[in-house]
This record gives sequence, structure tokens and C-alpha cells, in this order.
Amino acid sequence: MKRVLVTGGTGFIGQHTIPLLLERGYDVHATSTKNSQDAAAGVTWHKVDLLQPGVIANLLESVKPTHLLHFAWYLVPGQWVSSGADQNFNWHQASLELLLRFKEQGGLRAVSAGSCTEYDWNHGFCSENLTPLKPNTFYGRSKASVFEYGNAYMDEVGISYACGRIFFVYGKHEHPARLVSSVINSILLEEPALCTHGNQIRDFLFSEDVADAFVTLLESDVTGAVNIASGNPVSLKQLVGKIAANLAGEKLVRFGAKAAPPNETPLVLGDTQRLSKEVGWSPRHDLDSGLHETIEWWKRHLDKS
Repeated sequence: MKRVLVTGGTGFIGQHTIPLLLERGYDVHATSTKNSQDAAAGVTWHKVDLLQPGVIANLLESVKPTHLLHFAWYLVPGQWVSSGADQNFNWHQASLELLLRFKEQGGLRAVSAGSCTEYDWNHGFCSENLTPLKPNTFYGRSKASVFEYGNAYMDEVGISYACGRIFFVYGKHEHPARLVSSVINSILLEEPALCTHGNQIRDFLFSEDVADAFVTLLESDVTGAVNIASGNPVSLKQLVGKIAANLAGEKLVRFGAKAAPPNETPLVLGDTQRLSKEVGWSPRHDLDSGLHETIEWWKRHLDKS
């Protein structure tokens, strides 16, 4: 039987991969730092801190996974880019140890979560085979280094390995401080939605589609870096406008109320040819349907007290 270990199993992306893996017949093991998960879900949960000495070695020896999906990392909105150097360094080391221990236990196929921040954003259009890796944050450098060393190591020891470089994600369970959720929450609470000028063009993908892309990548034999993106550019002004129109909250949106970061890159778009042609994957949601599901989720879960 295929046995997969999902790190960050309760995270923004990881939680959505679990039902997909169960549907495909995997024996699913997942890590979390949270207390008891739903045992009835058919998942073996491991409450562990992967940064603690000896934990990774003991976990991999216990589980002996044939497959690995590695999402766990330090991702606190507003902190993961500008600070958290120690956390990023520690997760860099832990990620490489995971691959080492995975190999020691006879693992067959591993996929880790990378980031579009590994690229040189000055190029705008980010292609796995053409765009240079020139991250301008320690987070991006840490992710790029995991791919560089992890890819070389796994190739050397003969284990199939891929890295999915995630672009811009939105969806259910998103942290309320992130753009899409913050705008939705502001409008639902009938408060001003404070935004920058909104002219930045980005590449957004619904979180459940991101998870589906990772599971499809895991089941493929594609190796190396693969962009996890929609390939469809949208300005932040258009994105926010769609949310506001859905909620009839156009009057609450305040473009230009927040200063955009200095020297912000105007365009970041993912080349999705490897994802579509080699992995054979395409999203189930377009932007409108993904935003609709996200808005409906927040209507049910937002605390208006």
C-alpha cells in the first residue's frame, strides 16, 4: 500500500490534500502541532514539533512512508517575509533532514512546497526553466536552497523528487490578515476595506486547487521544479472589485488608503506549461467560482460579535 506522510496536515494547503489522498487509496499519516485531530477521518495524526531534535528521525522510522508531501513551514502573515530569519533557517534544515530520513526509510517519491519568491521577480513572468532564481527575502532564499540541495541529493540517491512552487493563494481557512480574506471580512463587517492602489498584477489560485495540483504532482513521475499557479493574470484592483461586487460592498473599498511597498514588482505571473502539459493538471475553479466559495465560507465562519 502507498503510505504518505503529509507535514503541515492542518495547514492552509495541507488540510485540503488529505481527502484527496484518501480517495486515491493512500494510507495517510499527517503531522500537526495542534491537539487531537478527528481520528474518524481515517488519518493517523502525529502531534509533533518537527524542529525538535530527534523528532524527524523517530517519526520517519515509525511511519516508513513510501510518499512524502512536505508543507510545514513558518508562515505567519506579515512576518514570514520581513522577519523570522531563525524560523526560516530552522525549517530549511528540517526540510533537508526530512528528505534524508525519507531516503533512509526506503521512500519512493517526495514532493515539497516551494515558493514563487524563489524567482527574480524583475522578470515578471516566472518560468521554471528560464527565469533566474534570485530571491530578495530570506524566506525565498531558504526555499530556493531547499530545492537546490534537495533536488541534487535526491537525484544522487535515485529517489523521485519534485518541488511545487506556489504563487498566490486564497480560499477557505485563509488567515484573516491576508488580502482576499481581509477584504471579505471588512465588507461583511460593514467596515472600510483599506487597499493599496491595486495596480499590481498577480497570479491567484484557489487553495483547494493548489492542494489538488500537489496531489496530482505527487502521483506523477515529473521531477524538478513545477509552478503551482493559474497562469491567468489579474490586478489586485480587479480581484478586490470582484469580491466587492459579490457582496454589494463597492462603497466600502478604499483604493490608495494603504501605501504599497516601495519598488513593488508590478507583475508576477507563473508559467504553467509544465503543470498542464507534463503533470496533466488544470484547475477546477476559475477566479469567480473560487471567490464565491471563499465568500460563502466566511459568511458561515466569521465571528461578528
